[in-house]
Amino acid sequence: MKLKSYAYGEWFESKDEGQHLLNAVSGDFVASISSNGLDFKAMLDYGRQQSKSLRQYTIHERARMLKELAFYLINRKEKYYELSKATGATKTDSWIDIEGGIGTLFTYASKIRREMTDNVFHIDGNYEAISKNGTFIGHHICTPLQGVAVHINAFNFPIWGMLEKIAPSIAAGMTAIVKPASLTAYLTELMVKDIIESKILPEGSLQLISGSVGDLLDHVDHQDVVTFTGSAYTGRKLKSMPSIINNSVRFNMEADSLNFSILSDSSSPGTEEYDLFIKEVTREMTVKSGQKCTAIRRVIVPEKYVEDVVKSLKSRLDKNVIGDPSVEGTRMGPLAGKAQVEDVRAAIEKLKEDASVVYSDDNYKLNGGSKENGAFLNPTVLLCEDPLNKVAPHSIEAFGPVSTILPYRNTEEAIELIKKGEGSLVGSIFTDDTQFAKEITFGTASYHGRLHFVNKHSAKENTGHGSPLPHMVHGGPGRAGGGEELGGIRSVLHYMQRTAIQANPDLMTAITEEFQPGSSRIEDLRHPFTKHFEELVIGDSYTSGKRTITEGDIVNFANLSWDHFYAHTDVTSLAGTIFEQRVAHGYFIISAAAGLFVERKKGPVLANYGLDDLRFTMPVYAGDTIYTILTCKSKQIKERRTDDEVITGVVKFQVEVFNQREELIALGTILTLVKRLDQSAKI
Repeated sequence: MKLKSYAYGEWFESKDEGQHLLNAVSGDFVASISSNGLDFKAMLDYGRQQSKSLRQYTIHERARMLKELAFYLINRKEKYYELSKATGATKTDSWIDIEGGIGTLFTYASKIRREMTDNVFHIDGNYEAISKNGTFIGHHICTPLQGVAVHINAFNFPIWGMLEKIAPSIAAGMTAIVKPASLTAYLTELMVKDIIESKILPEGSLQLISGSVGDLLDHVDHQDVVTFTGSAYTGRKLKSMPSIINNSVRFNMEADSLNFSILSDSSSPGTEEYDLFIKEVTREMTVKSGQKCTAIRRVIVPEKYVEDVVKSLKSRLDKNVIGDPSVEGTRMGPLAGKAQVEDVRAAIEKLKEDASVVYSDDNYKLNGGSKENGAFLNPTVLLCEDPLNKVAPHSIEAFGPVSTILPYRNTEEAIELIKKGEGSLVGSIFTDDTQFAKEITFGTASYHGRLHFVNKHSAKENTGHGSPLPHMVHGGPGRAGGGEELGGIRSVLHYMQRTAIQANPDLMTAITEEFQPGSSRIEDLRHPFTKHFEELVIGDSYTSGKRTITEGDIVNFANLSWDHFYAHTDVTSLAGTIFEQRVAHGYFIISAAAGLFVERKKGPVLANYGLDDLRFTMPVYAGDTIYTILTCKSKQIKERRTDDEVITGVVKFQVEVFNQREELIALGTILTLVKRLDQSAKI
């Protein structure tokens, strides 16, 4: 079988025989791979052309595509699991890759619809008041870059590695070219075939290179983005290409690093934290056979616990069953290929220059599979007794089931050891000592993309040292590449250009499609609450009647709410405060404002379900007269969850409350569910 590429809207098979890809368990032939014959410049040109159609969709529409695609792929997961066995992955390993990757699509689809603007661009932050009288204001918007996102991925996660990158780039509005590492590209190709067949994404949203990247990167420009996951050496080589440097191409690098896990002095043998630490180190050595960019390479422990830690790790690793992932009982499969085995063995030899092996078993028994033809390697634990003065444990990474124990004598020394890794993706700290946790955080956070704290209180729910989450930043400084992947909305913004917009308020409202302070309001005979979602226009406004606040109002609200704060109830206690007399409750003022602006008759407004950014700017006393101005601020289509649910949209109304002196006394945004005229809409 020859793997195919998907380029400029069609499947392409190279005429060359290409590289042979072998089953990691048996050494049997799986497929051949070659990209010779592809026109890489044409792929970029095609992706840029097709990005025009992708950018026409709103950010929320793109997010819904991701959600639909996730459902489509999860229903086909069993065939991915079956083929994943050839990579040497156990069921647990494959779950991380397959369902973890698909879960990333679900997460992004949800977060984007909650946190980003429902438009072809994203409004970033709040407006800035630039001029004294408010006739000139500033805002930031984020628009999709008009190029292609080129994703170059590693061999260890052929599905998750692709999905974690295309999710934010497609959501941002950029088409993608995916180049998986050849060794396990057959699994990526299988999923891409399903993605293309689904027709959920607009044509051209995704292209696939099976084989070498060729001269693709010679043709990228400043509107393109390149992401890379793999070795630091290769990443630096790509990052320094003239096309990347000369065109200021955004380059996000996530490199393998010497991640650490540390046991605190207070987590002595017999404590829950100690047991959790031993379990996690063992798991990180054996899950994916240690072939994870986040795997624990440096095991930092108090000097007095070294003997206990070695003994505990031996005990757990002795129970590890190595073999064919398809055979019952197997806990750890082979590495992805025999070349990786040789690389790891070479790295172990270099580590042995500064450390000694305390656990290794070359006579391990296989639970299925072939020692001769497969890519099996037993776990290895080393001990470096003088880690502050040795180099290898802090510079050599064995990308497999290998970890090195590093003893420390005090917290200051532990921090120094951690920093010797020169930047990593993640470090885990096993402690119930709050002071130790604080010192490690402030001493080492700048060297790491993520710090993962575990103790008995989080034992059942913590997500694990080596589990990057789409909600949180994944990446790290220094040796780890200096990039950021994932991180929720942050990662979507990697593929967008943030632009400062400066204009008068009316123009700013027209550009952003969100009502800006100082903009002209639209007042007509119809109350905004009598209008359906489609009828409402940004700027639709209603000025209410007036109400005078009385002493009785304040007393009655105190009794009703049980809020008897002294400023509302005890006029004898106001000396030295900011209040001149008994002050009305802020929540009463906003409630009274609602009574002034609501339309009493039944209409399209179905519910008020939230209040954002509420501020009380001036005190209100008995005798003050208030009124409100209600203004349609923004609109967003809401998905219905069931077929019989009323089809609605979310409308945000700005509420401003003024006193008789035209002074603003309260400000907020209410969120309302407004019925749509079109009750036949699919969304």
